[in-house]
Amino acid sequence: MSSAVRRRQMVTTKKAIKKAATKAAGATDKVALYDKLIATRAEIERKGDANPYTAVNGNMFTILLGSERLGIRLPEEERAKFLKKYGTTLLEAYGAVMKEYVAVPDALLGKTKELARYLDMSFEYAGTLKPKPTVKKK
Repeated sequence: MSSAVRRRQMVTTKKAIKKAATKAAGATDKVALYDKLIATRAEIERKGDANPYTAVNGNMFTILLGSERLGIRLPEEERAKFLKKYGTTLLEAYGAVMKEYVAVPDALLGKTKELARYLDMSFEYAGTLKPKPTVKKK
């Protein structure tokens, strides 16, 4: 193998490592912002590691998919207003549209005070849903 080929491989590997590190740092920042948002309501407990989420009575109402994309469950009228106001879409997870969840734009994730209003609505809405039994670990 020539030295030129080895140098190209090293540069490519370094770029891949830098890209992965940047992505991981961004995900860490989003988890920290998510935790800051959840902390605005003492009664809400964050669950999950790879996909942090919140739930009440067994009904999930927020999720941070892959520690990168935040979805918030909103009642129909508020969901329509949110989609229009922020020019976003319904949340898509693993190829399926989560019809009651809005995808929170990255710029809004950093605005805890503004986003806390929607967290409150989501928490209240999830509390009105029929309780689901939770699965206990053995």
